[in-house]
Amino acid sequence: MREIVVRSISGILYVLVVIFSMYTSREIFMVLFLILGLQTLKEFKKLIQLKSFTSYLLLPISLLLISYYHPGEIILYIFLGCCLVVNILLAKDLRSTTNNLLLKKQKYIPTMLYIIGGFVFLTRIPFSNGVFKPEIIVGVFALIWCNDTFAYIIGKSLGKNKLLESVSPKKTIEGFFGGLIAAIIAGFIIFNVLDIYTLGIWITLGVIISVFGTIGDLVQSNYKRQAGVKDSGNLMPGHGGLYDRLDSAIYASPFIYAFLQLITYVS
Repeated sequence: MREIVVRSISGILYVLVVIFSMYTSREIFMVLFLILGLQTLKEFKKLIQLKSFTSYLLLPISLLLISYYHPGEIILYIFLGCCLVVNILLAKDLRSTTNNLLLKKQKYIPTMLYIIGGFVFLTRIPFSNGVFKPEIIVGVFALIWCNDTFAYIIGKSLGKNKLLESVSPKKTIEGFFGGLIAAIIAGFIIFNVLDIYTLGIWITLGVIISVFGTIGDLVQSNYKRQAGVKDSGNLMPGHGGLYDRLDSAIYASPFIYAFLQLITYVS
């Protein structure tokens, strides 16, 4: 019970800070995610034992050139495609019995296309036809939080069947479906609150976030398992490090952005 209370308090404070930045201005929103990204990078670099300082420069440059300024569709979609491919490879390696080269040797590939790419597309999600719409990312984060929270609660109270025990012993199939159902219900609520997107789009986003957010949790657990640590850090009481809190959003963001771009072109 104490763990749930601590998680809830720190989670609420985090949510309030993020929502405040979203509704203040685009620049403050970008600065906040730059700060979050730098801390996440610090924790990730420690996990993979990457000592180079270059990644700290790549994050602000990428956010500025690919997210804040529109680089052109060709460059944007090439970068998106590379991020999707790397994320799919990271998911594929979850069932591998050996340490994968992508995880252990080619350290700059996941750093650039998984972590930095994740933050780039998190900050691009609020844009619809070039207009900053913070309610979109608020809705997306609400879906992520609902999925994570109810997956944890249902898994903790009802979970019996392991989802992928070799990577994350505590994750259960019951927890996954609990988070999925919660995200779908949240999508219905968000549709009735926000005057943007159809019900079908919000429900689909709930499914995408639940599936890829869960994979993101497992990918992060895989990194921690190979590093031999329980948490990526201790920045947030009850949550571990910031990477522990944002792993779902980081991994899922390119898939979310790809889906939103797809519906923009077909509608």
